[in-house]
Amino acid sequence: MDILNDAYYMRLALQLAGSAQGQTGINPVVGCVLVKDGRIVGMGAHLKRGQAHAEINALQMAGSEAAGSTAYVTLEPCSHYGKTPPCSNALMERGIKRVVVASVDPNPCVAGTGLQRMRDAGIEVTTGVLADEAAQLNEVFNKFIVTGMPWVTLKTAATLDGRIASKTGDSKWITGEASRAYVHMLRHQHGAIMVGAGTVRADDPSLSTRLSVPALQPVRVLVDGALSTPSHSKALQGQGLQRTIVLTTAGASAERRAELEALGVEVVTCGDSAHVDLPLALRELGKRDIASILLEGGGGLNGAMLEARLIDKMVLFYAPIIIGGEAAPANFTFRGFERMSEAIRLKKLKVEQFGEDVCLTGYPHYEDNPHVPLCQNGEVK
Repeated sequence: MDILNDAYYMRLALQLAGSAQGQTGINPVVGCVLVKDGRIVGMGAHLKRGQAHAEINALQMAGSEAAGSTAYVTLEPCSHYGKTPPCSNALMERGIKRVVVASVDPNPCVAGTGLQRMRDAGIEVTTGVLADEAAQLNEVFNKFIVTGMPWVTLKTAATLDGRIASKTGDSKWITGEASRAYVHMLRHQHGAIMVGAGTVRADDPSLSTRLSVPALQPVRVLVDGALSTPSHSKALQGQGLQRTIVLTTAGASAERRAELEALGVEVVTCGDSAHVDLPLALRELGKRDIASILLEGGGGLNGAMLEARLIDKMVLFYAPIIIGGEAAPANFTFRGFERMSEAIRLKKLKVEQFGEDVCLTGYPHYEDNPHVPLCQNGEVK
């Protein structure tokens, strides 16, 4: 075993996996590199749910050269029949002599079975190479497969004094073109975009990905307890091209619900109080195979999601401007904490610059929000 070579080829496999970010739905992104006698003979990535996995694509490229090679795979090869046959079987059948894996499959119902099957067949198996990088690459899958709940990334664009609009409601544009281009890439990488009804009424966003290359359009999710979103809103149009789900409450108007459903919008009841039950809403979205959400809400929805410990990651853009005004909306509005020691702290911070804007990415640290496995009988419930 050559640790330096293992890391080199695994890093290449991770790059292949990352190239398909946003294309695989509830499936993980996976890359595979086959190496024989010091040269690469096959490479592959999982490109779309229901299509060939990374290992199969790499084996097809390698052809007869696959026999006797080492496979570098970013995630444990599957051992069960789903939409495609088990990849662990394919590696054994093609004569792979060694398999190097970055991450064990986190699904508590299947974790480790693919590795054990290959070991039983006499294949040398090494795990944990660049495990941290692999875990971060598949952070969406790792949460969804265990909990059935979507991964939530919050994105805000604010002034240096934390305002997301002026006191008159003007918000275009706080950040520059470079930041906005990156946000469209984030949209491409998530299964849904979530906003509140207030944001729709104020800004009338289309909630689409506008990249220069063909992009998968995320599901548009509107949190609207009173069903107050106007029918002419851009987010409710074009259901044949981009799906919209409206999350509401049991007290919302039945007539208004029927009007939205006539537009092709899916209306989902989440609780019977005055406000949408946000944890229930995320569970409902998970049942609809939405594994990741980009939250682009206003201060109220952002604050409610944070207070409910439902945000997994934050991408915070700050423009080098100060706008002032007590009535100017802030990027987070909630009851708040009494002491600094109680504040939610971001971990694993990364700071980047896009044009003149600064982007801070981090993970909110919650002491009381463990991911509880919801897996029963081999399925995520």
